[in-house]
Amino acid sequence: MSKLHLPGGALLGSVALLGIHSVAARAADDAYMAMAKQYVAKVSAPVTTWTGPTTGPKAQGKKLVIYVSADQKNGGASGVGDGAQEAAKAIGWDFRILDGQGSVPARSSALTQAIALKPDGIILGTVDAAEQAPLVEQAVAAGIKVVGWHAGPGPGKIAAVPGVFTNITTDPNEVAKASGLFAVVDSGGTAGVILFTDSIYAIATAKTNAEKAAVERCKGCKVLSVEDTPIGDLSNRMGQLTTSLLAKYGKAWTYSIAVNDLYFDFAVPSLVSAGIDAASGYPRQIAAGDGSVPAFQRIRQKQYQLATVAEPLHLHGWQCIDEMNRALAGQPPSGYVANVHLFINANIDKDGGAQNIFDPGNGYKDQYKKIWGVK
Repeated sequence: MSKLHLPGGALLGSVALLGIHSVAARAADDAYMAMAKQYVAKVSAPVTTWTGPTTGPKAQGKKLVIYVSADQKNGGASGVGDGAQEAAKAIGWDFRILDGQGSVPARSSALTQAIALKPDGIILGTVDAAEQAPLVEQAVAAGIKVVGWHAGPGPGKIAAVPGVFTNITTDPNEVAKASGLFAVVDSGGTAGVILFTDSIYAIATAKTNAEKAAVERCKGCKVLSVEDTPIGDLSNRMGQLTTSLLAKYGKAWTYSIAVNDLYFDFAVPSLVSAGIDAASGYPRQIAAGDGSVPAFQRIRQKQYQLATVAEPLHLHGWQCIDEMNRALAGQPPSGYVANVHLFINANIDKDGGAQNIFDPGNGYKDQYKKIWGVK
């Protein structure tokens, strides 16, 4: 039998090379963790400065604007509607809300009804513009201005439906980055994550892809599964799905990241039944939007939810009206994209959190009223 003989120098060289690779890998991991900690600190800091527009058209006179909500049970859609209603009153417009009730046919029905009312403008409140493209195009052809909130995969124009004047959202990639990196930091670089999404929404898919990338760049972290579960049917599905995932992954499942807080409304009962400690047990829940009232309450009370990357819902409602005013005046969109903000237990009562909403103290209402020339 032949024997393999390695020269001593070659053996030492191989060991040294492995050592260099190991040191380099540790350095890369340390750098990624340092970046994650710095980013989390930045996005959880108080919001005090207005970074939005300071110029624009004056109020365009009496108008009728209809807000078509994808589902008024969704705290994000309903919160933006509340903000838009308040802003419409300030600018002197008539305003109505129609509820899409969480299903594609009901959203189509609400949008059809909105078009029939011949408004000056329609706001899509989490109604995916691509899903409803024929009706959106019908509205635009009728001379109705259409503005979206979470109606496409990112802020600005929607390539698939160019008739939408602009889409308002924080950058979904930054929202996802904040949620993913918080799991990395909180776990000390060992998170075992299940992602929850709804692929019917382009913005949800964009968030989930970015969450996955943020987690997987941490060498000690792992994405265990991506669960595609319809938001409109969470009340029927999420409980059993949570129980099944607990049985399948056990202690390996340490963090959940969902595209919004609603998933956890229906996951909590299963976590309670499984005997998981509300404050210190696993999995820990992180939402990449939108900052619902129950989410703020859970985070404050340390009841199964660790964090939410909340949208500034009322601010976005005011922005919807401002963008609509720009569209009606024949001017371009403002291009404003609000910065993301991470709520955790340590800052839950800042920036509107005491009222269970992200409402930054940056004077946005006065800024918009000044632009419109109203008091």
